Amino acid sequence: MSRAGIVLTPTRPAARAVAGGAPGLETIVTGAGPERARRAAINLSARCRGAPAVAVVTAGPAPAAGPDPLGGPGPEPGDVVVASAVPGPHGPVPVPGASLLAAALARAGLRVHGPAAAGPWGPGASAGANGSNGTNGAHGHGPGAGPADAPGDGDGRAADRVGFGDPEADAEAGWLAAAAGDRPLAAVRVVTPPVPPPGGGTVAPAGLGLAAYRSLRRVGRVLAAWATAVGPRRVLLAEPRSFCAGVERAIEVVERALDRYGPPVYVRRQIIHNRHVVADLEARGAVFVDEVDEAPEGARLVFSAHGVAPAVEAAAAARGQTVIDATCPLVAKVHREVRRFARRGYGVVLVGHAHHDEVEGTMGEDADIRLVSTPADAAAVEVPDPERVAYVTQTTLALDEVEEVVGVLRDRFPTLVGPSAADICYATQNRQDAVRAIADECDLVLVAGSQNSSNSHRLVEVAGRSGSVAHLVDDERDIELAWLAGARTVGVTAGASAPPWVVERLVEALASLGPIEVETRAVTAETVRFPLPEAVC
Repeated sequence: MSRAGIVLTPTRPAARAVAGGAPGLETIVTGAGPERARRAAINLSARCRGAPAVAVVTAGPAPAAGPDPLGGPGPEPGDVVVASAVPGPHGPVPVPGASLLAAALARAGLRVHGPAAAGPWGPGASAGANGSNGTNGAHGHGPGAGPADAPGDGDGRAADRVGFGDPEADAEAGWLAAAAGDRPLAAVRVVTPPVPPPGGGTVAPAGLGLAAYRSLRRVGRVLAAWATAVGPRRVLLAEPRSFCAGVERAIEVVERALDRYGPPVYVRRQIIHNRHVVADLEARGAVFVDEVDEAPEGARLVFSAHGVAPAVEAAAAARGQTVIDATCPLVAKVHREVRRFARRGYGVVLVGHAHHDEVEGTMGEDADIRLVSTPADAAAVEVPDPERVAYVTQTTLALDEVEEVVGVLRDRFPTLVGPSAADICYATQNRQDAVRAIADECDLVLVAGSQNSSNSHRLVEVAGRSGSVAHLVDDERDIELAWLAGARTVGVTAGASAPPWVVERLVEALASLGPIEVETRAVTAETVRFPLPEAVC
């Protein structure tokens, strides 16, 4: 009979707690201690056959290690540790997908420590908490980099403190993990009250303790969802995806400025809309400010890829700041178009989204500009002279969205004029075309990008209009297990501001849930490169 999954746990109280939270899982009590775990592991391989996933759940007190050396509180009863590896009899046993599970447990309301969310597998692995130590991706944002806000303390050392890193502290886990064979594996430890010291001391509550018992029940519910998400999959990678030329240029501007002039280098607004990139540059010495008056007079100041209004340039000059302009050349083109239309006496309609940094910069040009976002806005917009109306667009919109709005404007203003070439960024359009090429085959599309990334949101919308369920995720920790239940073909892409290593981590997370076949679908090859500003050449 097919089973949802098996949970291996050394003690009966832990098994009862897990089973109470997830009656669909089969729980097996293996016995406490390394010798019992070894004997159980020998007999488990046949019994686990037919179960799509195996979880090892242990419970025990945290060692008297004191507070977190990173400055956080030490582990407390009821806390959960998710291991990216456990010490096995023949060396560490890797547990891929640990960060995916850790995030799911945190969303269930548990306080989770570890794992090293993207570093080398192993509970003691220490990757830069903000990604600055990655080496395999563009600009140092490699898959060896840990994100800025990994569950718990983010560097994996919690696993050492709570038992997974020490064979003496949790001797059963390695044997039991080895019994999983090639099936998807999870390794979770719940902290119980401390064991009273020899010769007296405070006696812990009987059994697991109430906090640990409640946590184990929640762990069981999450493991049931995890087991349901397990299965073979086809993964379709949309190409092009991830960084575009303008984004690469902007990041390189800040990196070169830091190398040439040394920190601090101030950056007005986020250099691009991706929190991983921002965290990495902050770790290197970049200081992000909302406005120029938050940077010291005479400071070196970088303008972000989204461009700025002339008033911002004037404010920086008044403070004697040395400006390095990282504005994307395609955004700068829109600014030039606005000025050109204004000189010719046109009222300008900007198609874009309010409060976006790019739109704020364009709206600040010395011109009569009206902002519209929807066909309804276009139907209601008032202009000084209906015979002299021009339009420009935000570069990160969806082309079909723009065409609908411009169609309404053209119906209202038959003499409407626009830019000589489409303002929609080539990279935005290419990524949307690539998503369209895969979406109708996908049960689910994952779009890598931060919540404030306009072009990433447009990819979600394009996939949705193509008939697929799509979600925006910063990285694999944002994937909800329920999305994956029954999703056998998953599309993966990334907005133009998302690092390539995020896509690698999404694919690795899917691979941790069962065998995958990866296929890349390319609609075009991008060869565009933009020169750097003189100040950093």
